[in-house]
Amino acid sequence: MSTPMILVTGASGHLATAILEHLTQAGASATGATRNPVMNSHHWALDFDVPETISFQGVETLVLVSAGTEEDDVVITRHNNAITAAERDGVRHIIYTSLTDAGDHLGFALAHRWTERRLRDGKVEWTILRNGLYAELIGQLLTPRNGVISAPFGQRGVAAVARNDLAEAAAIIARNPEKHQGRTYNLVGDKIITGQDLADELGTEYRPGNLGELRQALDTAALLPFQPSMLLSIHSAASHGFLEGTDTDITDILGRAPLDALGIAVAAAGPTVLAGRTGATVQI
Repeated sequence: MSTPMILVTGASGHLATAILEHLTQAGASATGATRNPVMNSHHWALDFDVPETISFQGVETLVLVSAGTEEDDVVITRHNNAITAAERDGVRHIIYTSLTDAGDHLGFALAHRWTERRLRDGKVEWTILRNGLYAELIGQLLTPRNGVISAPFGQRGVAAVARNDLAEAAAIIARNPEKHQGRTYNLVGDKIITGQDLADELGTEYRPGNLGELRQALDTAALLPFQPSMLLSIHSAASHGFLEGTDTDITDILGRAPLDALGIAVAAAGPTVLAGRTGATVQI
């Protein structure tokens, strides 16, 4: 079996899975890599926490999907290990899934910006995809509880984008990376989603709370230590209008208008309401 030309990391996650689906549909020679390939035996086994397991021999284009929600030093070390191995093994191009231009106000921006700098200072051609917040995530954050959306988004909103649009954009670039080398793309939605928009679609009330109330709820939610501040930063940045920019490159890359982000957010929130649950499981 020939070695694939395109390798997508984080293949057990939603974004990487969707990228691989688009690559496969386009007939590209691609496979995924994950630290735990048991469920997908055709994927490569790579653990960025264990540098000696990392080999990119034969890979021409590496789609480096951000390596999970962890403390900054852990994520930075993982990304550095991956980029160093790519330089060693002759990878020709790295495509990195980063965070939207407006993301500097978010609590998980630092590792992304460090990785961008590492790529620019490195030895491999690169393309940086500054992905906006997923419409699916916004739907989860704005899920009603007892018929009321109380997330502290204030009267402002988010230029959210469908995860599948981001996956398709990454796959398009991975198939022809030379055209995009040295480029940084801002991939957000072309419309703003507000808490009131979601409430109107779901037929519920929007009564935003405050950050202190949210912190109290998160502190009792059995999250990892760094997660409450990350989630609070999304709500704070959204409520103060820092995530509303709709200046996006996604339309040009896809060659079409973005998917309906509001509809996707509603779908992400709606099933939780119908099931009578009291909250959503949030994935960042």
